[in-house]
Amino acid sequence: MDTCAARRLLLFSLPTPKLPPEHPLLRRRRRGRAWPGVARCAAEAGTGWGGIVEDDLSELLQILPRDLRDNLQNEPRKDQLLEVILDLGRRPEARFLGDSGGQYLRDSEISQKELEDAQRAVGEFGGDNRAGIEGTLHRISAIRSRKGMVVGLTCRVGRAVTGHVDMVRDLLNYKESILFLGRPGVGKTTVMREIARVLADEFQKRVVIVDTSNEIGGDGDVPHAAIGGARRMQVPEPSMQHRVMIEAVENHMPEVVIVDEIGTEAEAQACRSIAERGVMLIGTAHGERLANIIKNPTLSDLIGGVETVTLGDDEARARRSQKSILERKAPPTFPFLIEMRERHYWVTHRTERSVDMLLHGKKPLVEVRKRDNEFQVVIERWATYDGDGL
Repeated sequence: MDTCAARRLLLFSLPTPKLPPEHPLLRRRRRGRAWPGVARCAAEAGTGWGGIVEDDLSELLQILPRDLRDNLQNEPRKDQLLEVILDLGRRPEARFLGDSGGQYLRDSEISQKELEDAQRAVGEFGGDNRAGIEGTLHRISAIRSRKGMVVGLTCRVGRAVTGHVDMVRDLLNYKESILFLGRPGVGKTTVMREIARVLADEFQKRVVIVDTSNEIGGDGDVPHAAIGGARRMQVPEPSMQHRVMIEAVENHMPEVVIVDEIGTEAEAQACRSIAERGVMLIGTAHGERLANIIKNPTLSDLIGGVETVTLGDDEARARRSQKSILERKAPPTFPFLIEMRERHYWVTHRTERSVDMLLHGKKPLVEVRKRDNEFQVVIERWATYDGDGL
C-alpha cells in the first residue's frame, strides 16, 4: 500500500472499491481525448498540464461588434479569455483567466444598437436572464433596466476541458454523492460536465443531467458532445429545478443525477429525496467553504442540518461544554464535500466527520488534492483545517 492509499484509509475509513478496467493511477499524468465530432481543440491555456480544451470561441465572437471581434481574434491571450462585458454607455471590456482586472477593447462606448444586434444574434433570454449559443457551451447573461430593457451583456466563454476528473476519480468509485463548493469562475461547471461524461462512458452508468440554464450540456435541443452518453433534461424555469430533479428519478431510472447550482430549500429537499432512493448525486452549491453551508439555513440540509441540543448537567460536565450546543441533525445528503479553492487545489471532506468536528469546535481531518510541478495529481492529508485556510 502506498503512502497516499494509507492516508485515505486513515482519513475516510472506507472499503476499497472495485475499480473499472480503465482506472488510471492517481499519480499518473493523463492526457485527455477529443470527443467524436468535436473540433477546434487546443491545450488548456496557461496550464501546460496536458488537458484538452474545446471552446468554440469563434462562435462567441460572432455576436460581438466587428471591431471587437477583430481585436480579440488578434489578441495573444485569447485562449485565456474568460468573458466580454458589454454595458450601455461604457467601453467594452475583456477579462482573462488569472487577471484581477480587465482590458478595454476600444475607446468608444457601447451603443444601444450594438446591444440589440448582439441580443438578436443570441436569441431569447430565459427567466434567469441567461441565453446561449446553440451547439456551444457559452453563456450570455443580461442586465436589464427597470423597464425591462437590456442595458448590459456578460458574454462568458464556455470550455469543455478534460483531465480535471483525475482529481476525484478515486472518489467516484465509492458510488457516493459529492458536493462541490467554490467561488464563481473556479471551474465547478466544467468539472460537472467531465464527471458526467466519465460516469456515462467509462463507468457505464445511467446518468441524467438536470441542466437549468443549459450550462452543462450547452444550448439547443441536442446536448454538447462534451457530456458523452449522459442524458440531459432541460428546465423551463429556474424555479422548477427541484421538480425536474424529482421527475428525472421517477421517470428515467438514473443511477446518477447531476445538478448545478443548488440554491433553494426546495432543491436541497429534492436532493435528500433523491439520495434516500439510492441514487448517486453530483452537485454544486453556493459557497466557498464548508462553514458557509453549515451557517446557511437554506442549504444546511445538504450536510445534515444543524439543531440546538440541550445537554444534562452530567453530560455537559463530561464534554466540558455549555448545556446548549449545536449538533448535526441527520445524515448528510452528500457524504463527500469538496472545496475548490483553485482550479488545481481542492480540499476534500468526509462530510459527516468534518461537520461534527467543526460544530464541536475541533479541526477535522481533510485531504488536499492538487497538481505538483509536473501536473500530476497529489493527495496530502492535513489536520489543521479551520475553514479559512490550511
